[in-house]
This record gives sequence, structure tokens and C-alpha cells, in this order.
Amino acid sequence: MTSTPGETSGERIEPFRLSVPQSDLDDLYDRLDRTRWPAELPGAGWEYGVPAGYLRELVHYWRHTYDWRAAEAELNRWPQFTTTVDGANVHFAHVRSPEPDATPLLLTHGWPGSLVEFLDVVGPLTDPVAHGVDPADAFHVVMPGIPGFGLSGPTTEPGWEAGRVADAWVELMRRLGYERFGAQGGDWGAAISRELGRAHPDRIIGVHLNLLPGAQATAEPTEEELAALGPEERERTLRSWRRWADWSREDSAYAALQSTRPHTLGYALTDSPVGQLAWIVEKFRAWTDSEELPEEAVDRDRMLTGVMLYWLTGTAGSSARIYYERAHATGRRAEPAEPSTAPTALAVFPAELQLPLRHRAERTENLVRWTEFDRGGHFAAMEEPDLLVGDVRAFFRQLREK
Repeated sequence: MTSTPGETSGERIEPFRLSVPQSDLDDLYDRLDRTRWPAELPGAGWEYGVPAGYLRELVHYWRHTYDWRAAEAELNRWPQFTTTVDGANVHFAHVRSPEPDATPLLLTHGWPGSLVEFLDVVGPLTDPVAHGVDPADAFHVVMPGIPGFGLSGPTTEPGWEAGRVADAWVELMRRLGYERFGAQGGDWGAAISRELGRAHPDRIIGVHLNLLPGAQATAEPTEEELAALGPEERERTLRSWRRWADWSREDSAYAALQSTRPHTLGYALTDSPVGQLAWIVEKFRAWTDSEELPEEAVDRDRMLTGVMLYWLTGTAGSSARIYYERAHATGRRAEPAEPSTAPTALAVFPAELQLPLRHRAERTENLVRWTEFDRGGHFAAMEEPDLLVGDVRAFFRQLREK
């Protein structure tokens, strides 16, 4: 996995082509063949974590059926590059639309994500005519990897939280010739995109989110708060609180560990591909709109490709550091109090781990669009690409027509 020609320096942007040495794949296969499996608690299902029976079958598929070279070729259809921004290596894909007046759009992934999340949305976004849509709905798409994640990792210094990433994205887009652009993201990509709109409103056309950090009920609502709401929003507030309470009680251990001891976790996940797989696949099962298995919501090979980018780059620990940096941020890098003035859209998918409240979202965002869907979850671009693309198009069309 090298950039050509040579290393990046200054503001240079270097072409990149994904090419994993066969020795790295052979090492992976050897480790999978020698997995040391723990004893399974009979009948535990998913309540204690990923079931051994499911994981054994998935590992066998990964080892004997999954085709990394096919995934590598699929990713290499996108023009890819690396550059150094604020001391960090940033890998990104840049797919220009055939429509010269297309809107520049920055897509940012989250954890445990990567640019793999966007494989099904880039075509419709960049070439609407080929998908039977008005050419005015075209976008030039830029997809950077967050510093510390996958091909943009590992980082070599502390401090890479959402605000610093947003600053880096502004510089990246400047280098690409985009003075103003739209931003879209979920998970950490939502935090970064939201920060772009808050801290750099002059550079942002609009912010489209499929998660809004802080818009959910994080404490049991008081009688006074509930009394000020209409019946529908009152019930939604109670549901939001119950969902947050369930997440805090049953599903937040990963966040606590990554916020406090990311390096300790990194040793285990960087040494064990099965450990890395289990750490990620558990979240695809918990956060997708699925009944039993994550493959009901996302393609199995796509999920494994995302895992491969973490494994092959050894970035389990460095990607986890963004949680630590946010938890320990001070000064202007702490959770911002200022509202965003950038026009903002929120697409709400029902299985999202955070159920947003509109009356809270309107306190911090210049909310001009709110769309609720009847299906989909946390990984919206993978689970429901058509719904997400349609809402992104509609939002930026709405801004153009104002």
C-alpha cells in the first residue's frame, strides 16, 4: 500500500493505488488457521457478545471464500491520493462528476467505518444522468480517511479529535480547488461534518447528517421538560431516553474502553484478526436494521472489506484514539457550545443507536430539513444507499432553489 511517486511532503498530492503484498494476506490466512478459540457458553446467543458458532462460520468464509483482490480492484476504480495535512497522512478518494458544475461534496465515515461505506452511493451522486436523475443533482465527491483510521493511519501525535479533523478537511478541500463545499456524514463523520458547519460556515454550502451528536435524551426527562412538549414529541423524548439508557447499560463498553485505554485494546486487536473481526462485527449487528444477523442489513463481503482495512493497516488502536481525544479535549477542542449557522439536514433512520429529538436539534443547528425513514440504521450508506442519496440530492436541491 504505497503512494507513487514517493512520499508526500508539503502540500503535494500524490496518486495512490491499493496494492497489498501477498505476504500480508498469507500472514492473515496463517493467523486465521491458528485461531485459539475460547469455550462457548451454550445458548448465550448475542447477549454475551458475538456467538462462537456464528463467528467460526464467518471466519471460515473470510479465510476460504472472501476475495480481497476483488475488493481491492473495486476500490481501485476510484482515483485515490495521499497528502500530508497538519502533520498527518491523509488518504482520500476523489471522484469527479462528468457534470462540470457539480456541487463539491465531502463524505466522512465514522467508526468502525471507512470509505467502503460509500461504495454504493458514489455512482448515483457523481453521475445522476446515468441513474435517470437531473444532471443538476450531480456532485464531485471527496472521501478522506480520518487520520488514524485505515489508509490514513496510524497517526504519530495526539490531538486528532473532530475539530482538528474538520480543520484538516477545509485545508484538503482548498488544495483540491474547492473553496465552498457540502458535507455529509454519520457517526464520527457527523461530528466532523457538524463541526465544519459550526467552525467554517463561510466554506460550507450545507451539512447533511444521518446522526446528530447530542440531539438525543441523555438523561431522564423531567416533568417540566415533558410538559412543554406536544404529545408526539413527548413520547419520542421518552423513547429517546430509553434507547440511550439501554445503550449505556448494554452497549457502551467499547466507547468507555476506547475513550480511556485505546492502546491496551490496540495490542489485542492488532495481533488477532479474529479479535478485530469480532470487535467490529458486533457493532454491525447491534447498530443495523437487522433482526438476527448483520448480513440481513449489509453485504457480508463489504463488511469484511471494512475489517480488512483496519487489519491490514494495523490501525485498531490509532482509530480508537479519536474517542480518547474527544473525552480529554480542553479549550476550544472540547464540546462546542456555539450553535451552527450552516444550513443543516438530518436524515433519521429508525434503527440508529441515537434517536434524535427535533426540539433539541433546533437549539444547536440551523435545521432546514428533517426526514424520517421507515427502515435503515447506523450504517445508512451501506444499508439504504438509495434513501440516503435521495435525501442528499433533495437537501442540496432545496438550498439551490432558495
